[in-house]
Amino acid sequence: MIYVIATTRVKPEGRDAYLAGAKDCVAATRQEQGCISYENHASIHDPNLFVVVERWASREDLNAHGRSPHMKTWRALSAPLKETPTEIEIISDGKVEKF
Repeated sequence: MIYVIATTRVKPEGRDAYLAGAKDCVAATRQEQGCISYENHASIHDPNLFVVVERWASREDLNAHGRSPHMKTWRALSAPLKETPTEIEIISDGKVEKF
C-alpha cells in the first residue's frame, strides 16, 4: 500500500476557490482504480493550510492518478491560489520520499 501526504498553504483570498476545486478533484479521484482513500483536510489552527491524505493500492495506480485529466485541470486551477508549493511525502515499503 502507498500513502501520500500532500500539504498546501493557500492564499486567504483563494481559499473558497481552492475548496470548490478540491471538492471536484476529490470526487473524481475517489473513482480512480487503486484509490483506497483520498481526503482533503483543513488545519484547525490555520484555515489556509490543507493536507490531503491518500492511500493507493500500488505505485502504478498513484502514477496513473498523477497523469489523469482531472489532476491536470486541478494543477492549473490551484497553482495561482497557492501561497507556497505543495509539499508531498510518499510513504511505502518502509521509506519516505519527499518532493
